Amino acid sequence: MSLLRTRVEVTDLRRVSTRKLQPLFDEEMRSWRELLHWDYHPSIDLIRSFIEAHSLLGYAAWQNGEPAGYGFYVLEDRKGLIGGLFVSPRYPQAEIARLLLSEMVSNLRHLPHIERVEAQIMPSGPEMDEVLAEEGFRLYQRQFMLLALVPRMAREPRPAEGLRLESWTDRWLQPAARLIRLAYDSHIDGEINDQYRSEAGALRFLRNIVFLRGCGEFLPRASFVVSFSETDVPIGIVLTSAVAPGVAHTTQICVMPGYQGHGLGRRLLEASISSLGRAGYSALSLTVTSANLPAIGLYENIGFRTLRRFSAGVWTP
Repeated sequence: MSLLRTRVEVTDLRRVSTRKLQPLFDEEMRSWRELLHWDYHPSIDLIRSFIEAHSLLGYAAWQNGEPAGYGFYVLEDRKGLIGGLFVSPRYPQAEIARLLLSEMVSNLRHLPHIERVEAQIMPSGPEMDEVLAEEGFRLYQRQFMLLALVPRMAREPRPAEGLRLESWTDRWLQPAARLIRLAYDSHIDGEINDQYRSEAGALRFLRNIVFLRGCGEFLPRASFVVSFSETDVPIGIVLTSAVAPGVAHTTQICVMPGYQGHGLGRRLLEASISSLGRAGYSALSLTVTSANLPAIGLYENIGFRTLRRFSAGVWTP
């Protein structure tokens, strides 16, 4: 426990009562819902359970005895991941975020096996950039985009000649992990998320999405694989999860190098949109790195619009 400036106290999250943090949880859920159309309640339930088990690494900030913010991180092999950082808008957000992030990054830097720290702090916007930069993070701007679904979008997708388009089944896990590694080789998103750099890392990413509700409730019927008709080798995938009643999120879309630029990404996304439309969904969101101009052009052409900009940060020694 340490007493810091402006009467802000920072305490170890493992020593905090979730009951005292409930006002923050309520504000955070409201922020996700209003800014991103996202039901963050399941994530808060998971965070609360880890705090109650005294096993979540992180810190809570208090101003005049009232909860002002909290942040947590997780360890994955030789990497640290800032899993969340929220400060109530009723308090000096940048200052308190700076204190919380400094404590977390300092701890991670003192772990001898940590070679990398990643941070994607949503739904905060550009105000967090300065805080991350001060801690030595390289910043990559990203965009949160939203598409309003209308009934006309609920049409049956037509696969291209010689290609097979089918709904996701778990038999595609390992081939999809291989596809992700190849698709993000030398891609900027591989710099942001190092799970994409190896088949084992991509498989962990997929299992988190498909089995562990790492990004909402996975929707296999709105997730698709495209492959050549005579093979079982995927050349493109789109994965989709439900993140709120009537709202879905594209958790992954990629196409094999050599087959990009031929409309496969559009075909996959339109298949997902069609399935969601038939199921009565009203909106679909996704995130994209701002430097990925071809992808942004595709999404805008389909009808996606940017709701929020934020930065992904990467720190290495």
